[in-house]
Amino acid sequence: MRRKSFVPGAALVTVAALAAALAGCSGGSTGDGRDGGPKGGDTASPSPAQPGRYQSLPEPCGLPARGTVRAMLPGDDRQLSHEDAEKIYAGQADVTYDTDRRVGCRWKRETTEGTRHLTLDIQRVVSYDNAVSDDDRAQEIYGKKEVAAGIPSGGSPSPTTSVPKGKDAGGGGTKSPGADAGDEAPNGALDSGKDTAADAVTSPAPGQEAGTGDEAKPQDGGAASDHSAGSADPSGTPGATAGPHLLDGIADTAFLNDKLATADSGVHRDITVVFRTSNVIVTITYDQWSTDKSLVPGSQELQDKARSLATELSDRIGE
Repeated sequence: MRRKSFVPGAALVTVAALAAALAGCSGGSTGDGRDGGPKGGDTASPSPAQPGRYQSLPEPCGLPARGTVRAMLPGDDRQLSHEDAEKIYAGQADVTYDTDRRVGCRWKRETTEGTRHLTLDIQRVVSYDNAVSDDDRAQEIYGKKEVAAGIPSGGSPSPTTSVPKGKDAGGGGTKSPGADAGDEAPNGALDSGKDTAADAVTSPAPGQEAGTGDEAKPQDGGAASDHSAGSADPSGTPGATAGPHLLDGIADTAFLNDKLATADSGVHRDITVVFRTSNVIVTITYDQWSTDKSLVPGSQELQDKARSLATELSDRIGE
């Protein structure tokens, strides 16, 4: 029987086809198993924006030093029991559902000459946009607060003023004595934790009324006028700058607002300080109410104490 003849050309075609198939399978990968370089037109994804410095918040009621709170809530001739002093100066924490994002505390002291309220609000800002950092987002929110407060565009920070030594600037005719003899001794700064972390300016404390009527008349009987940035304090307190203005030397940026208003229950002066440090915004509201509408709370003392507290909190948050 005759054998079929071998055709070498067919074999060569088969080998070439197998080689092409193997080359197609391995051409898209490198020798270490990783994909090859990007195809034409592909671009690398942008790096995420930097996170803020602060990832948590402190316990708010323990953040200010006890001595600072005592000085901001002076008493009268009545002596406080230890229990009453502890209740006043310990403060009342705000109810919050995420203490790593927002916390607050409020203090209140009533005397025969009126009432003082102190409120602290701390917000840690987190940006969910990879193109916007936490700090930039916090600056956006802070900037809106400046606009809402009426900070003059391009306004320069106000000079720092202080109360003369040996004197406690009174509130427009009302005396502002030091600590009561029966008050508990100051405990100094409280431990607040390592890290820390407000949108609209904090609203008045419970029981307060927003200014609704005409501006209060100064004690000397002169007509009071609306407060504008850089205007002199109509209560006659030297050195105080009424109205909204920037503050220098506090955190990354800060401003103060000073408002005087009357309500059915009396006259009150409201001081608001807002500052930003990295991705944390702190709002301090401090006011003095007087049931006697002829006694106008002065600016100097209230502004100095609010500014001093802002400096203290900025330092402690940055620890």
